[in-house]
Amino acid sequence: MNLSENFTLEELTASETAARHGIDNSPPISLDVNMRHLADGLEAVRVLLGNKPIHINSGYRCAELNKLVGGQPKSAHTLGLAADIICPEFGPPRKVCQAIQKSALGYEQCILEFNAWCHIAFAAPGLFAKRENLIIDSGGARAWA
Repeated sequence: MNLSENFTLEELTASETAARHGIDNSPPISLDVNMRHLADGLEAVRVLLGNKPIHINSGYRCAELNKLVGGQPKSAHTLGLAADIICPEFGPPRKVCQAIQKSALGYEQCILEFNAWCHIAFAAPGLFAKRENLIIDSGGARAWA
């Protein structure tokens, strides 16, 4: 099911970990608005990155899956408001994060995680976006300098 022009519900809920563990990672219907908001935000990121294809490493995570992968209990992933992405045709994850941070895009968090992917989260529809920029690596989390 298409949530936006370039993003489907299937790709925003796909999880090899969930499949291996027999976890149903289908979001409840109550999160439909958030999932569409996430897809719209990812469309804006895609435009920002020159309309290069974005690969979703992790989008929505049900509570069971989020716990299994070591996600934060109140992760935006569990609300259908975050995705971990890469865009190899644009550049490495650091470059993706830098482009997002330099833009006027309204995002909640942009996190360079382990220099391997960009976590992008959006505030719930109608709420103020904080534009928090972080780096997470083996030393923990810190503000993007």
